[in-house]
Amino acid sequence: MRRSLVISLRFPISFLLLLLLTEVAWSQTATLVGTLRDENKAPIEIANVSVLGTGLGTYTDESGKYTLQIPAGESLKVVFSHVNHESQTFEVNLAAGETRTLDRILTLKENIINEAIVKDDVNRLNTMQRVDPKMAVVIPTASGGIEAVLKTFPGVSSNNELSSQYNVRGGNYDENLVYVNDVEIYRPFLVRSGQQEGLSFVNPDLVGSLNFSAGGFEAKYGDKMSSVLDVKYKRPRKFSATVSGSLLGGALHFEGSSKDYRFSYLAGVRYWSNQYVLGALDTDGQYRPRFIDAQGLLNFDVNDKWSFSFLGNYTQNRYQFVPENRETDFGTISEALRFTVYFDGQEVNTFETMLGALTAEYRPTPKIKTKLILSGFRSNETETFDVQGQYFLGQLENNFGSDNLGEVAFNRGIGTFLDHARNYLTANVISLRHIGKWFDGYRVLDWGIKYQYEDINDKLSEWEMIDSSGYSIPLNQNELTLTEVLKTEINLRSHRTAGYLQNTWMFSDTSKHRLTAGVRFHYWDVNKQFVATPRVNYSFDPKWNKADMIFRASGGMYYQPPFYRELRDLNGQLNTNVRAQQSYHAVIGMDYNFKAWRRPFKLVAEVYYKYLNDLVTYEIDNVRIRYYAKNNSRGYATGLDLKVNGEFVKGIESWMSMSVMTVQEDILDDFYYDYYNSSGEQIVFGVTEDQVVADSIRREPGFIPRPTDQRVNFALYFQDYVPKLPQLKMHLNLVFGTGMPFGPPDYTRYRDTLRIPPYRRVDIGFSYLLLGEKKKFVGPKNPLKYFKSIWISLEVFNLLGTNNTLSYLWISDITNRQYAVPNYLTARRINAKIVMKF
Repeated sequence: MRRSLVISLRFPISFLLLLLLTEVAWSQTATLVGTLRDENKAPIEIANVSVLGTGLGTYTDESGKYTLQIPAGESLKVVFSHVNHESQTFEVNLAAGETRTLDRILTLKENIINEAIVKDDVNRLNTMQRVDPKMAVVIPTASGGIEAVLKTFPGVSSNNELSSQYNVRGGNYDENLVYVNDVEIYRPFLVRSGQQEGLSFVNPDLVGSLNFSAGGFEAKYGDKMSSVLDVKYKRPRKFSATVSGSLLGGALHFEGSSKDYRFSYLAGVRYWSNQYVLGALDTDGQYRPRFIDAQGLLNFDVNDKWSFSFLGNYTQNRYQFVPENRETDFGTISEALRFTVYFDGQEVNTFETMLGALTAEYRPTPKIKTKLILSGFRSNETETFDVQGQYFLGQLENNFGSDNLGEVAFNRGIGTFLDHARNYLTANVISLRHIGKWFDGYRVLDWGIKYQYEDINDKLSEWEMIDSSGYSIPLNQNELTLTEVLKTEINLRSHRTAGYLQNTWMFSDTSKHRLTAGVRFHYWDVNKQFVATPRVNYSFDPKWNKADMIFRASGGMYYQPPFYRELRDLNGQLNTNVRAQQSYHAVIGMDYNFKAWRRPFKLVAEVYYKYLNDLVTYEIDNVRIRYYAKNNSRGYATGLDLKVNGEFVKGIESWMSMSVMTVQEDILDDFYYDYYNSSGEQIVFGVTEDQVVADSIRREPGFIPRPTDQRVNFALYFQDYVPKLPQLKMHLNLVFGTGMPFGPPDYTRYRDTLRIPPYRRVDIGFSYLLLGEKKKFVGPKNPLKYFKSIWISLEVFNLLGTNNTLSYLWISDITNRQYAVPNYLTARRINAKIVMKF
């Protein structure tokens, strides 16, 4: 009994001694943290940080930051090294428990012979473009967000300032990938207009780095046909906060870390309401939009090998609208028309999304990094409206001698429409993803595999009735017929698996070369289709003495397996036999750094061709994409992208971009007939006198423009300041895009041969730095001493007051002639904003 008691006491005592020894050992260490950057202030990833003569070491992350535990009370030599930069050595001696920050700038090696370039400027060695997230704060825009900056990039287009959606090289928004911290981001499914859309997922206050590719991207990115936006949120080292407010809403963000930098936090809350901007639309009424977004990122480093992070997001977009009346003038001088509508009813939509992602990162050696990411996305969407409109189409008096010039002379048509919807959708997406990277001085190996479960529940009940001059359209003597009916209830559960393997080789002799080759695979159990898509990127730096130029080529197969939206046709029916859409990219580009007016500039040019096959035909209504749910089209996209950026004004960056492109498709099952009478005259029904058909010829339209065929785009983002008052700045955002195709609402794509007028918009902002590094209030009782900076700005949206057309509403007059009534976008508005940083 005594022996048992001794044994039972021995284990608790031993355990306490072990804890004590662990605490003593822990107190004998110190922490070294910092950031490594190149001469251009860009972060250096995968740089080695090691202690000479020991086995201690780590490497920098995507932001160039590192954390290293070292013995305390010893003189140690810390070496910073990178295969493409000169090494630096520093001697340190830290006290027990001390944390010291050591930031360094590494210079590029003059001559690299038979060595690898692990990572140079990401803008130059592949198709990814680095985007400065700070630009999203100052660029004047009615929608806000990172996407406003992207819309000024070559190859990117948008004709709706109310939406964060964008098209890239002839693709629609569903063809774009968005990642935040390696987690794929989804958007609500039922949104049909920019007014309802609300905030985009990416919070500019939280962004640490942002890279964008308009095509030809690497195999490690997902299965979409057009573009990829890769966002990494910050990993803060010290406390900081931002508070901003404007007539459109406000935002709060704060960040910080523990004393030993093992734990860091990042959080942001945004409130947005575009009610003020919507008041500039043709339709008057009570707009009550409310968009709320909250995000957070927690990071914890257990030790030099293990770290964990959690990314969370909650978004609620609520849009309520009670329309009252609308008045739109359109037409020509010889035929000026006025469309007037008086409304009853309201529209109430709610889009609630949640995302959570838990990441475990393991670094067994400084050369290997692996991640396991468990993420979940949920969307609860409700779209309800009952809106009745009584409309009048009036012919305006165009006689300049008349006292009623510009007033309605007579009515061309009257009618009533009634729109009804009760649409409900719930979507759940759960994924488990493993990604890894192994690198040495000469190559980088990337791999990844992903399993995803999807659960979609969609209940649609939507119809429209039109009454024109006392009878319903379409006319039926025996019953009341609705113009359009959409009723369905869909439950879709599915599993998909995807993965990739890619290798990057880097070598140098008298020139520099970088070659990346990889392959992706994807399988979805709904259509039972397995696809494998190889991709390759190559860059070449000739190292010319008089010209700093890099040449690039990339290409491969970019298959896009269908998601839920591509499976649902115009009638709400589900076609589970839809296959992956196919896109074959070939991109050739160059990057040229030069000086003008003794200031740095960069010219980037890319020419591309994309062969498209097994396409799913679609139409665009505002921002809603409606698919035909069948692979009945093939096509191509080709174009040229140009961008020049640099210091047009000394010390401040501006840029301009231009894109020329076309995207065409051949719908394989579309055709029509031309009819002829006995005289051989083609019959135009309702016009030709002899309408007795004697012969017919089947016509196949062939290649026609896709809905996103915007031939020319030009964007200019220009910044300037007052020389003797540099804290006063001007920011100009100019966008021009030729019109996109449209046609009558009969779902006959080959008839969409008309063009919307060009999109022309100029937004301008003036900002003034009230408080900054060179102007501080340091008085002991001055509350402003806690601020790092305070900016105020005044913005003018749509400076020129241009009536840009988004889409058309089709109506008929008493002779059954159809008219396309333009749906104009927002008019001129003034916004005031303040940004305070702590």
